[in-house]
Amino acid sequence: MNAPLLDVRPLLDVPPVLDVPPLLDVQGLTLCRGDKRILDGVSMTLGRGETLALVGESGAGKSTIAFALMGLIGAKEATIEGRARFDDVADLVALDEKGWAALRGQRLAMVFQDAGSALNPSYTVGAQLISVLRRKLGLGRNEARTRAVTLLESVGINDAAVRLSAYPHELSGGMQQRVMVAIALACDPDLLFADEPTSALDVTIQAQIVSLILEQTRARGASCIFVLHDLALASQCCDRIMVLYAGQVMEAGDCRTVLDDPRHPYTRLLKSCVLEIGAEILDDPPEGGVPSYDAMPAGCRFATRCPRALPRCAAERPPLAEFDGRALACWNPT
Repeated sequence: MNAPLLDVRPLLDVPPVLDVPPLLDVQGLTLCRGDKRILDGVSMTLGRGETLALVGESGAGKSTIAFALMGLIGAKEATIEGRARFDDVADLVALDEKGWAALRGQRLAMVFQDAGSALNPSYTVGAQLISVLRRKLGLGRNEARTRAVTLLESVGINDAAVRLSAYPHELSGGMQQRVMVAIALACDPDLLFADEPTSALDVTIQAQIVSLILEQTRARGASCIFVLHDLALASQCCDRIMVLYAGQVMEAGDCRTVLDDPRHPYTRLLKSCVLEIGAEILDDPPEGGVPSYDAMPAGCRFATRCPRALPRCAAERPPLAEFDGRALACWNPT
């Protein structure tokens, strides 16, 4: 099932702060592994207190964007170009490891998609949470333990003081993910990345975890970027959406505007893959698959599968420009 069982829209009633400069401003983010361009000129902004969904097929570059903006991709792994201003930090792309150490885990944090793999099986959840509090906030042992209990309680873990002594394998998948949320929010970050945070959970627990992340980030005034496959979930939990294909931005804007009336052929075809009650007309899903990086067209990367492709589409990349209330990169929109 795609749609969550719990309605998280009420958590979006508090409007994001949009009358000030954006918290995050990314321009032309490009990532290359050897001669393969994985991200191709990605640009995006994120307001303070805003939630943004990155959606697209596997291989679209969603998680790569999150990892690049968290400084988790080393110079030996890839070459990163472009600019990413974050609050008072002029350019995340230009930071050295010392600069990242001052931000990561404190002002920038991430909830990884598989908590069972992200948590260290050799240490109790309490030890892992307390170490973050002591290292990043400089708290004493007793003060850190007290705050750790409060954090676990805030993410809905009962008997939090007892759970501090539990090892990850002693907790359910949903409980593990709640611990991951607590660790990510321990230092009250300004920006939280949630990388497919519900992929390993059943539908009921998925909705609870998403509601929890929204509730906690809203309470802290933090911004959040969700990496998602599920358009139904994105429509319910995010203010804005950015649709990616093979490392390029296809369409971006207000979530309801984009999903209620998609103008890019790829967004429309992606939406058609989600069954909706009462829908009378269903588009066929896109044929074929994403081309290899050795065979990517020079223009729009979706040109090889697009039913509306023009001769110029494969040769000339369309700019990401304002169109009908959203940002759109297409020579022949619907």
